[in-house]
Amino acid sequence: MIQCNSDTLNKIAKSVRILSMDGVQKANSGHPGLPLGCAEIGSLLYASIMNYYPQEPQWINRDRFVLSAGHGSMLLYSLLHLSGFDVSLDDLKKFRQLGSKTAGHPEYTFIPGIETTTGPLGQGIANGVGMAMAAAHFASVFNTSAEKIIDHYVYILAGDGCMMEGVASEASSLAGHLKLENLVLFYDSNEITIEGNTSLAFTEDVAARYKAYGWHVQQVDAYDLDGIAKAVETAKQIKGQPSLIVLKSVIAKGAGKMEGSHDAHGAPLGAEIIREAKKNMGVDPDKDFYIFPEASEFFKSMMQEREQAFKGWQIKFESWRKNNPDKAELWDSYFSVPDLSHCQFPAYEVGSKVATRAAGGQVLNAVAKVYPSLMGGSADLAPSNKTDLKGEKSFSAKDYSGRNFHFGVREHAMGAICNGMSLFGGIRPYCSTFLIFSDYYRPAIRLASLMKQPVINILTHDSIFVGEDGPTHQPIEQISSLRMIPGVTVLRPADAQETVEAWKIIVNHTNGPVCLMLTRQNLEVFPKKHPDWEDDIKKGAYIVVDSQGEPDLVVVATGSEVNLAREAMKSFEGKKIRLVSMISRELFMKAGSAFVEKILPKNAAKIAVEAGISYGWGDLVGNGNRVLGIDRFGESGPAEEVAEHLGLTSENLVKMIEKALKNS
Repeated sequence: MIQCNSDTLNKIAKSVRILSMDGVQKANSGHPGLPLGCAEIGSLLYASIMNYYPQEPQWINRDRFVLSAGHGSMLLYSLLHLSGFDVSLDDLKKFRQLGSKTAGHPEYTFIPGIETTTGPLGQGIANGVGMAMAAAHFASVFNTSAEKIIDHYVYILAGDGCMMEGVASEASSLAGHLKLENLVLFYDSNEITIEGNTSLAFTEDVAARYKAYGWHVQQVDAYDLDGIAKAVETAKQIKGQPSLIVLKSVIAKGAGKMEGSHDAHGAPLGAEIIREAKKNMGVDPDKDFYIFPEASEFFKSMMQEREQAFKGWQIKFESWRKNNPDKAELWDSYFSVPDLSHCQFPAYEVGSKVATRAAGGQVLNAVAKVYPSLMGGSADLAPSNKTDLKGEKSFSAKDYSGRNFHFGVREHAMGAICNGMSLFGGIRPYCSTFLIFSDYYRPAIRLASLMKQPVINILTHDSIFVGEDGPTHQPIEQISSLRMIPGVTVLRPADAQETVEAWKIIVNHTNGPVCLMLTRQNLEVFPKKHPDWEDDIKKGAYIVVDSQGEPDLVVVATGSEVNLAREAMKSFEGKKIRLVSMISRELFMKAGSAFVEKILPKNAAKIAVEAGISYGWGDLVGNGNRVLGIDRFGESGPAEEVAEHLGLTSENLVKMIEKALKNS
């Protein structure tokens, strides 16, 4: 812990308050309450507690700080500016302006030092848990008795709103179960929400709840710097428990009559209150964005010490590499995309029948053998999702080296934790559940896309063909719903061979999340006669059955409906009809106009068939009755009977094709 005297810490905290007040006031928008209320803990973390080096913001062994209460972003921006990260005073003055790095809520990649995009409350807690899990895994796999190259902490600052969110509860419960002693969560307990006092809706004993989760809990006055420092030291000495430090704070501390008021949460304080606050801090009220010289001088003076700490770690790391060549080779593989030419993919014979979830599990295990940083698990559905890595250990409190994660029935936390593991670096996480339950963690998928994190979502039981489980478990709108998230790539393979190709796409898709949708029911492996199919499928679609010459009609199908369409095509032998399997609409639409025209000629009529809502297909096949889909909820019953009841049959597709040919 770097030594910083209390007078300097107070000057840093005052500087944070001034920068935050002025930034929000200049923008005429923002949340000044948290930055003012938490200026002390933020200052102590960046000045004295955390280990980081601003010139190497991606240093793998840095301490991480996650502002789960992302609305208080001016706290983070002010601290990053003061401590030497690449955020200027001009950036602070452009808070919340179009094109500014200092967005309304912290956005990953905008400024070095922002560890994750936060704003949706509670997500940051789960992200932090994921980072702590990733760090525990790295330490378990790579540290030796002689050299600990991973030994840092994850610090999270969360507020009352975060504590009310279910995703925080899910993640905190799992963190306690896993005994993540490298995790410290600060709870800004100011008892204020937007509507008023927390007593309106939130009266639980948070400390008691976290004790029940298995956390070590302390309570400190948010303005007692010595007390906070001692609490952190205690947290670091605790073994086998994550730590919660409850900070009894005052929203908008130092803002006169706005202190303790819910009105200070999400609106500028006003010029007069800011002037009075500056006077009380001993600052000329006419000076905007004022920084105490002692604050600037301290962080400048500490830069050399931080550089030395970083270089000292580098020397230790190089010694570790030399002394542990096998571990060093494994380390390098964690940070690279594997060469799949060495992967022994399973082979599937044409005519065999295999559920794509079963094929998915087999392919996952084949890929995992050449991709050691690929790891993950399911929300208590691994036997159904087929997502266990065979021969690999479980990640547990007794052994963090395992690659099989057990998230429990915690879908939302699962998604957000996987985001955190991905953000940590060096880990390619996957998570899994039934497609219908992707609704439970859609916000985490959205944030993964916003941050361009390549989290893999394996979503099985992908249609009404789950049958007897009924409409609560039969996805209808979920395929289209996930396609609607910008940057998400949806893959819905039509058979086991396509599932192999899907995984090849996934491994090399590193610029955003992927949703792999797989069937419960067996699907026939059909012949792939078009010579370009393995190249074309990488672009999202390929020709399964072609006509002689340019087609008059193209039938586009996805997933299990490709076989349904193949059955219908038997009634039109000799006709100018083409069948296309579209594994990914997103990849197809990005492939360029020449490829789109190659697969879907402009002059051909078009029909789409998919076991989900018809919404979204109009852009490809045109509007009108050109989609055989399901625009209602399902029914409970044997799968084939449900499909017939809902009209998803080859007979109905035949009728649509006949009508389309007449009108073409």
